[in-house]
Amino acid sequence: MKQKHRIVVLGAGYAGCHVAGTLARRLSPANVEITVVNAEPDFVQRLRLHQLAAGRDIEAPRLADVFAGTGIGLRLGRVTDLDPARRTVVVADAGGGGELRYDTLVHALGSRVAGHGVPGVAEHAFDVTSRPAALRLRERLDALEAAGALGARRAGGSVLVVGDGLTGIETATEIAECRPGLSVTLVARGELGAALSAGARGHLRRACDRLGVTVLEHTTVEAVEAERVLCADGAVLACDATVWAAGFEAEPVAAAAGLRPAADGRIAVDHLMRSLSHPGVYAVGDSACALGDNGRPLPMSCASAGYTGMRAVAAIVGALTGRRIPDTRMEYVGNHISLGRRDGILQAVDGTARAKPAYVGGRSAARIKAVIVFMSLWATSHPTFGLPRRKHRVTTAPAVSAARAAA
Repeated sequence: MKQKHRIVVLGAGYAGCHVAGTLARRLSPANVEITVVNAEPDFVQRLRLHQLAAGRDIEAPRLADVFAGTGIGLRLGRVTDLDPARRTVVVADAGGGGELRYDTLVHALGSRVAGHGVPGVAEHAFDVTSRPAALRLRERLDALEAAGALGARRAGGSVLVVGDGLTGIETATEIAECRPGLSVTLVARGELGAALSAGARGHLRRACDRLGVTVLEHTTVEAVEAERVLCADGAVLACDATVWAAGFEAEPVAAAAGLRPAADGRIAVDHLMRSLSHPGVYAVGDSACALGDNGRPLPMSCASAGYTGMRAVAAIVGALTGRRIPDTRMEYVGNHISLGRRDGILQAVDGTARAKPAYVGGRSAARIKAVIVFMSLWATSHPTFGLPRRKHRVTTAPAVSAARAAA
């Protein structure tokens, strides 16, 4: 009996779940075996981790339930190493772990907080890039509020959010709204909301004023200590909790294994999402440095997870079945920013990724963002729903088919 083609997907975030579910729907289980490797047993809504940290409860479906009935295998464990030459993955788990062999690998391990070499970030700063990290911050905020209620700290304590990207803005405004007893300061390297249109920047500033968020612009943090941060201009900012939201970086497993990195550290891929150095490895989501239709690298985002995932699925199905690979879209259309529960900004961008003059703000934007988040969770919780029922059999060698189908 011919051995099944083994597809291993590393990571069960938005991108990994989408790829695994779509492949399971389109490829016959008679000759394809799909396994997802993930460190945690639950699906993490990364889009909402700032809300979890601020005190809101967010749903975390069990992956065993998500993949039930799909034919997808789940291996719980942390990926510690991979060997593209031997086509193996090393997984560490409670039982000691071991090797997992593959024929096609999909790297979807995502990203982690980027400290940019700033001293003290790893030791003293909190972040919201994983569920455990968000829960640690939540515990700290609970303690600050409790101390404030007892009069141990004036105004319940101070929180300093470093970074005015989308994560920093959403984290600062969410904490300020959910925990009004805390003093929240947002530190921006340049002008607040510099990438937004003039109207959206004004809306963002008004939201910060309404929520009591203090904004420090044109400020660079050079070191983080237990109860203060040191700035490049000599300023010392006292705080009870520092939240580091100054960017993300790719997980280091791929680079350590010799997969060619792009300039930003993500896996360098071709238009089919294949590693430029190891074509048997596909990268999706935050792991991949993929060029969009505008010729620019797609940003790390949930939307990019969808686009890169669709492109990788089409390429893998084409490579294994000899079918034509469709030219799916790779777009970056804009940003969706929540400003607490009842406010938000939807900022569209043009073909050069510059903000368009018009934007949507207020409750309408908040409702649209909530729908996007809900649909992202629902789609992930039902990974094979609504896809073509016809399952294709493996008919050809991946390398030969991919070259022909992509021509």
